[in-house]
Amino acid sequence: MADRDSLPLPLEVRARLAELELELSEGDITQKGYEKKRSKVLQPYLPHTPGVERHVPVTPSSSSSSSSRYQRRRSNGTRDERYRSDVHSEAVQAALERHSERKMAVLLPSKRRSLIGQTSMDTYTPPDSSSGSDAEGSLGRAGGVGVDSWISRALHASPSTSSSSSSHSNSSANAARMAETNMHSFGLGPMSHLSLKRRGLREMGVSAENGIVIRHSADYQSDRPWSSLDSEDSLSAPPDITSYTSDPAPIFVQRPQVAILTKPPPKYGNAELMETGDGVPVSSRVSAKIQQLVNTLKRPKRKPLREFFVEDFEELLEVQPFDPSVPHPEGAESTVMQGEELDRLKNCPASLEAALLRWGAIAPKAPCLTTMHGSGKPPYTLTYGKLWSRSLKLAYNLLHKLGTKQEPILHPGDRVALVYPNNDPAAFMVAFCGCLLAEVVPVPIEVPLTKKDAGSQQIGFLLGSCGVAVALTSDACHKGLPKSSSGDVMQFKGWPKLLWVLTDSRHLSKPPREYFPLIKDANNDTAYIEYKTCKDGSVLGITVTRMAMLTHCQTLTQTCGYSEAETIINVLDFKKGIGLWHSVQTSVLNMLHVVSVPYALMKVNPLSWIQMIGQYKAKVACVKSRDLHWALMAHKDHIDSNMSSLRMLLIADGSNPWSISSCDAFLNVFQNMGLRSEVICPCAGSPEALTVAVRRSQDSSCKLAGRGVLSMMNLSHGVIRVDTGEKLSVLTLQDVGTPMPGAMVCVVKPEGVPQLCKTDEIGEICVSSVATGTSYYGLAGMSKNTFEVSPVSCDGGLASECLFVRSGLLGFVGPGGMVFVSGPLEGLMQVGGRKHNADDIIATALAVEPMKFIYRGRTVVFSVTVLYDERIVLVAEQRPDSTEEESYQWMSRVLQAIDGIHQVGVYCLALVPANTLPKTPLGGIHLSETKQLFLEGALHPCSILMCPHSCITNLPKPRQKQPEVGPASVMVGNLIAGKRMAQASGRDLSNIDDSEQFLFLSEVLQWRAQTTPDHILYTLINSRGTIGSSLTCLQLHKRAEKIATLLYERGQLRDGDHVALVYPPGLDLIAAFYGCLYAGCIPITVRPPHPQNISTTLPTVKMILEVSRSVCLMTTQTISKLLRSKDASVAVDFKSWPPILETDDLPKRRCPLLYKPCDPDSLVYLDFSVSTTGMLAGVQMSHSGTSALCRSVKLQCELYPSREVAVCLDPYCGLGFVLWCLCSVYAGQQSILISPMDLEVNPALWLQSVSHFKVRDTFCSYSVMELCTRSLSSLTDSLKARGLDLTRVRSCVVVAEERPRVSLTQSFCKLFKDVGLHPRAVSTAFGCRVNLAICLQGTSGPDPTTVYVDMRALRHDRVRLVERGSPHSLPLMESGKILPGVRIIIANPETKGPIGDSHLGEIWVHSPQNASGYFTVFGEENVRSDHFGARLSFGDTQTMWARTGYLGFLRRTDLTDANGERHDALYVVGALDEVMELRGMKYHPIDIETSIIRAHRNITECAVFTWTNLLVVVVELDGSEHEALDLVPMVTNVVLEEHYLIVGVVVVVDTGIIPINSRGEKQRMHLRDGFLADQLDPIYVAYNM
Repeated sequence: MADRDSLPLPLEVRARLAELELELSEGDITQKGYEKKRSKVLQPYLPHTPGVERHVPVTPSSSSSSSSRYQRRRSNGTRDERYRSDVHSEAVQAALERHSERKMAVLLPSKRRSLIGQTSMDTYTPPDSSSGSDAEGSLGRAGGVGVDSWISRALHASPSTSSSSSSHSNSSANAARMAETNMHSFGLGPMSHLSLKRRGLREMGVSAENGIVIRHSADYQSDRPWSSLDSEDSLSAPPDITSYTSDPAPIFVQRPQVAILTKPPPKYGNAELMETGDGVPVSSRVSAKIQQLVNTLKRPKRKPLREFFVEDFEELLEVQPFDPSVPHPEGAESTVMQGEELDRLKNCPASLEAALLRWGAIAPKAPCLTTMHGSGKPPYTLTYGKLWSRSLKLAYNLLHKLGTKQEPILHPGDRVALVYPNNDPAAFMVAFCGCLLAEVVPVPIEVPLTKKDAGSQQIGFLLGSCGVAVALTSDACHKGLPKSSSGDVMQFKGWPKLLWVLTDSRHLSKPPREYFPLIKDANNDTAYIEYKTCKDGSVLGITVTRMAMLTHCQTLTQTCGYSEAETIINVLDFKKGIGLWHSVQTSVLNMLHVVSVPYALMKVNPLSWIQMIGQYKAKVACVKSRDLHWALMAHKDHIDSNMSSLRMLLIADGSNPWSISSCDAFLNVFQNMGLRSEVICPCAGSPEALTVAVRRSQDSSCKLAGRGVLSMMNLSHGVIRVDTGEKLSVLTLQDVGTPMPGAMVCVVKPEGVPQLCKTDEIGEICVSSVATGTSYYGLAGMSKNTFEVSPVSCDGGLASECLFVRSGLLGFVGPGGMVFVSGPLEGLMQVGGRKHNADDIIATALAVEPMKFIYRGRTVVFSVTVLYDERIVLVAEQRPDSTEEESYQWMSRVLQAIDGIHQVGVYCLALVPANTLPKTPLGGIHLSETKQLFLEGALHPCSILMCPHSCITNLPKPRQKQPEVGPASVMVGNLIAGKRMAQASGRDLSNIDDSEQFLFLSEVLQWRAQTTPDHILYTLINSRGTIGSSLTCLQLHKRAEKIATLLYERGQLRDGDHVALVYPPGLDLIAAFYGCLYAGCIPITVRPPHPQNISTTLPTVKMILEVSRSVCLMTTQTISKLLRSKDASVAVDFKSWPPILETDDLPKRRCPLLYKPCDPDSLVYLDFSVSTTGMLAGVQMSHSGTSALCRSVKLQCELYPSREVAVCLDPYCGLGFVLWCLCSVYAGQQSILISPMDLEVNPALWLQSVSHFKVRDTFCSYSVMELCTRSLSSLTDSLKARGLDLTRVRSCVVVAEERPRVSLTQSFCKLFKDVGLHPRAVSTAFGCRVNLAICLQGTSGPDPTTVYVDMRALRHDRVRLVERGSPHSLPLMESGKILPGVRIIIANPETKGPIGDSHLGEIWVHSPQNASGYFTVFGEENVRSDHFGARLSFGDTQTMWARTGYLGFLRRTDLTDANGERHDALYVVGALDEVMELRGMKYHPIDIETSIIRAHRNITECAVFTWTNLLVVVVELDGSEHEALDLVPMVTNVVLEEHYLIVGVVVVVDTGIIPINSRGEKQRMHLRDGFLADQLDPIYVAYNM
């Protein structure tokens, strides 16, 4: 402003400059345009030196622009000018300019188009303009008024303002551009918006049948089942950028090259491989974005803080070392400051009621209150005579007309609620004074507008705790309250039942002439209760006694110099705080005339209060800095305003440091209208301490106003250091005057013992005076800590004998006893050992221009606790017309500015649609409810940016790789420690019975057909629950013979040819299998293609045929027609299929000669399946291995011809195929077969069949169990009524190749407990590729056990048992009993040495039933040959073991098995191929997924995987798309809290997208490939920075 003041500028030129500066602050013009126009305006008035270019310094000051006045006035209610400051704006610009050369890549999220449309809908109504609550308008910060000169300069110089590229740019160009952009080490720049194209759900194996979205097996969900091999095996993995090492070596991941084809495998979708700037192969736009995120995270970050804790085994807390660079207070100890003496006023009434009586008697015509109306009504004036008579009338009615004479409702001392709108101060004043006369305690509250008002429930709790039973209100207000159907006022949530009393005169009875209340002197009875909303949303009631109220009025009278009949203007809320103290209480004591300007009038005419000053010659005005700024915006409408009569302009929020800007600007513009600089008087107060300090109106005897420019960095450490205004991070404070008369002020440490602070230390201001609050109503403990504080000096002695009251304000006492306030205590956030004020963060965010994307007045900042520290969250309402890219540009610049100014990171920045945040009664944002919505995942943002990588600096130290200890040392160490080596075995195989004299299954079937021809082996149940078909021993034998004849005659097949069996689950599959054995062919069971998903599932069938080298395909006529269909021909040319044999019409004659195998080690069938890691692998099963497997299962489950077993499994691979096709022939039991596909139509089919046939043993998969649990949860009562009875079930075995799902089995048992299912009956089996059945519970032996292990220990390959419910405990259920003939040892997968039972290792198995090996095309040695022929490196080095690829451990239990020996339990933890090594520790996906599913109610399923060492989380959303962004912070938080990992990418998809195989196992590698190939059609993809 100095350049303007030094020039003799005319008034119109000053006005034009003010208009330009406001246009710049509003974002209407650019910085360049502002400078150009400003130079043009000032050019005639600048001195010109020849040869010297004129330079116009840019120091804008705020004013209004006439050209856009209407637009600003219309939106002024949505503006929040708490934080306007030239100095701070320039600091923000400089900080951004500092970052401009280091572009930081903020990745725009990928959104579905339907979701993008929701963020910019024109149907949003603009935010309510009534944003003038205390929180809303109570703030404004240091320096001049124009907010923007600084930022615009940085914007003008920064290349980051370039426009974004098209959203339809192609993948490779996008990736190249991103990679090029990320060659810079730092900086937030614009990124092209990548829209993911919508693909049908069918591409991911999801079909709609009967209106139900069904998830199909992932065996079909990729036309490239080994896509993971392409994406990892042939490529080097990118370096781990999440570790602390500077140059990590590249990690090479090898996967088994199983069934490699000679021709290039088909691509997953249409993705083409490309390379990013770092040479990391990627396959789509999505992976390009991930690589960009990787590059961004590689940028140098500020030095991380010392870790708060080290996660070793005991997770020891680390003591924070002394940091000599941290500033510490160095001054002397502060002292207690004494205010001036309180002069007793002459003829001062002894109480407020006495004053009311006096003025009502001697000056009944004197005006007391004039209420202005915004609707054009003439002002209403209440005289002191009317105030006395109406108050007397109300007091009489309260005590004598409510209830009966014998039982009145109210007694003196009872509490009543005052419910009056902000435009009716007269009715409120009458009610307040009437309560004082009746000696009842008024509790002023806001008017509840709706049943779900923000904070309304907490107000109700306050009323209930105060025992409020009566509410006083006006007739007009009562009509506007929400009503029930009966016409009564609605019962608000949490509120006590209230009697609503109308206080209008026509509703009250006239008191008798002889009635006169007893006017007492002021005493210590409670006069009124003022409510206060805390940081956590709770509402407290502060009690103020009559003596404190009177004394407070006297101190205000002395401080402000009030005299009788003076006029004051009040714009503040008259129900609480400074508005109540001045306009209701002190005015009555001094017979003042109060002119009340309601908020509704301020919205229409922001200059109305200034006009009232000139009209009424007012001496005092009570306003907020918000009102000053609004007047600046509109002052051009009335230049003739006269403010010379004003003695004191009381700034109610002057304690907020950001109000200084509005004060300076207001003085600069209005000083030529009679406003004097000494008139502006900021003050500070709180509900507890009442008025803390007021700057006196300055005259010759008063001290000048004080200002301090302080370093924000030092303030964050609680230290006061005067700084120059040239630095970026400074805060300018103005004093709020000296302590009140008769009061003492001191500054104490805000936490712990109330010790006096040092003179250069920030602390909480405490006040000792009669004029303070007394207690929190009904909360004695809290009251003692707040209202009875005894400050302690450094030597431990009391600093004063008086008790002090904590004000809740942070600050210090400066030179001359001037009080400075730096902010409220409740706005303090402690992040990383430093303290930041929420108002300061908001000020920095709002100084980032342009501000066209959010509403300034709708911005809140709060902190949430994540991983043992507070994290900053910024939430704002986004304008409906702003685009996503613009919003993210602004968000990225806000992150830069806050990082540059405050040196702190923002954890989450969220923008929500307009008018969606909860509001306070006066229109501001309700902070605590907004925070609660964020924590509950119900905020529904439309844009969100998470920055955990830059904020989380206290992660546990990465695990350092220790030098490998040899296996011999491990064994010796275990022996010395007294720990047993982890090995166990099942019981020995028993003697051979009749069926076991045959080594080949074909011979067993022939023997059974001869000895028991009519014995039923298989019964197939149809979807209706009835017997569809059955097979006896003889029928199966004859049918197999005919199929063998078909293979010989029509197929012309020879011994050893491979035949693919493509059948639906049923008896045809069984007959075809044994027909192949009779013909000497090698069968391969293949799941048929799904008719509704033919394009995706058919290529998988074709691939298995090619890999298995099948020369013939046997199937049914229906499937054969499907292969010939047009849809099938598009996916796979029909001519490329091998010969197809249909088995519906078989030859009539028998096969002349059945094949008799001679070698027990020869191949009997191939077992193909897709593993959980996405690997298609076929294993070879020999005759001897198959017979041993069937024999072992027979002994474990006690299977005999007289037994019945129900099987509900997929019959295509693993133990499911063995139980479906082989065991009945081998053991002779009757198998009741239920197809899992039929359960989609009839979910109760399996359980009803078990009940109907009174089956004792049944087998199912996790997918079947999950379907029953989900679909039948509400039908158990009806099923029980229809006769469902599971009491006979002895064993219900879940067949799986994964860790047992404890929560699912527990839910299943609990759900069906009422129909007789015993929890002990449910158990699990475990098998894998190398051995299809390792563990199976069986019918005898101890019950399955569950242990709880420390999840943190598992990350270090250690097993530590803990108690149930312990922190970080993980329940693990035993995977069944070890089968007979099976030996197990736990080995180190790297050293191949045996380990002890306290360590986690790979499960190795030795058994005659092991598979012979992987099937390969060319017969070359397999890369994973050691899976079937591994040897220990130490100890028993002769035994051949098969490596399962699963991690687990053995525990010897206290239970005994059938042999009387202690039982060894095997616990499977997870697949070795799926282990994610992050930060040196090992994580199992299922553990992280379990935590994520619990994080939010709308997450139905999730899967995690890593890509370029970033953790990617895919979650399925069960809800509307606008709720998708709620999941991002919830997922990030829970993974940080429970696993100490930072999520890199969060992908939100529709339900049913995550692929699972037929066993119910997630196909995470398929999912990863689909994500990188841009085939998931995600709702939202968030890239955490």
